[in-house]
Parts: sequence; structure tokens; C-alpha cells
Amino acid sequence: MKKVSYCALAFVFLGCSAAVDPEISMKPPAYVEELAPKQSHNVASAPGSLFGRGDNPLFSDKKAMNVNDLVTVIIQENTTQSTQANKATNRTNTANLGGGALTGGSGIVKSAIDRVNAYSNVGFQTNSTSNYQGAGSQSRKESFSTTISTRVIKILSNGNYFIEGSRELLINGEKQIIQLSGVIRPYDIGQDNTIDSRYIADAKILYKTEGEVDKSTRKPWGTKVLETIWPF
Repeated sequence: MKKVSYCALAFVFLGCSAAVDPEISMKPPAYVEELAPKQSHNVASAPGSLFGRGDNPLFSDKKAMNVNDLVTVIIQENTTQSTQANKATNRTNTANLGGGALTGGSGIVKSAIDRVNAYSNVGFQTNSTSNYQGAGSQSRKESFSTTISTRVIKILSNGNYFIEGSRELLINGEKQIIQLSGVIRPYDIGQDNTIDSRYIADAKILYKTEGEVDKSTRKPWGTKVLETIWPF
């Protein structure tokens, strides 16, 4: 039983530490499999018409108008942040406390009162001073630029489009993943069927990498566990 336990424990540690190379599945998306292939129909052209009919009319709008149409999103995100704070406090406290003294009398009485005062009039004095001064500043600047093609998933009742798209690249063992979703207005789509990311409402943009470079910049899971449970 001990041997089995040791083997299981070693298997767990080896399994957790085993490196898995990033991969990309070339399988088509689910919606591609669900959509039926387009059937070709011979549409007769209307005599005397400049616009014509069929798949390639003389004049047409190339912008996305229907579900599953593609829209190219130009992502240009720039973020600049600057914060500066200063704080200073000063506090001084002084207290004097006496036990009280007796007065009056003469001769022996006065002498006795003076002796009592010598023992009873015990003074208590405190002084405290507290100073605090702090300053902090932070500056951060980020920039992200790329282009991704998305698909119209749903046309809302007010005419806006919900779009979603993703892109995966595998270069020299490093996998790059870009995902985007959000709501756009058809009026913001340009004549070349592109739209800037600033016009996307409720935009969600994800960019991450997988591979040796990403693993080398992450803490091992054991270190994370120790940092979580270690109280000091």
C-alpha cells in the first residue's frame, strides 16, 4: 500500500509539472457545420435595369447586413493613467495631573500639612507627539493594436448588431489568442466594412499567449499554494 501511495503521489506531481505544448484545432467552427451550403440558382436579369440581380450585381452595399456576415474590427486601444497623492498629519498632546495640596494652619499644624502635601501632591505629566508624512505617484501607459474579423451573431430589435470573433496564431511554439465581442451600430460600419473598436458597446477584448515564454513568467502552482496559506 505504501508503494502504491508513493507512486500515486509521484504521478500527481509529475502530471502537474508536465509541460503541454500549445495546439490549434483546424476543425471548422460549429456554426460552419450547422449552416447548409448555398444552392446556386440561375436568376434571370431584369432587362433595362442598371442594378441587376444575382450574386454579383453592378451596384451593391458591401457592408454587413445579415446574420453570419463578417465585420472587420480595427482594435486601437490606448490607455494612459497618472496618479499622485500627498498626505501629512501632525498631532501634539500634553497633560499635567496633580494629586492636590492642603493649605492653612500654623506652627505644628502647618508643619504636619507640609509633610502630608509632600507625599500626597504627586504630579503626573505626559507629552506625546505624532507626525506622519506620505507621498505616492503612479504612471502607466498601455497600447494595443491589431485587426480581427468578427461575425454578426444576432441582430437586435433596435437594429444593432451583436458581433463575436476570435483568432488563434501558433508561431514557433507560442500560441496567441485574440477574442472580441460587443454591440455595434450598423451606421458606424465604414464603406470598406470595417469599424473601430471605440464604437463597440460592452466591448470584451481578450489577448493572451500560451507557450514557454508564458510559462516562464508565471509562478509555479506550489508557490501559489504556499503564498495563499502562509500567514506570515
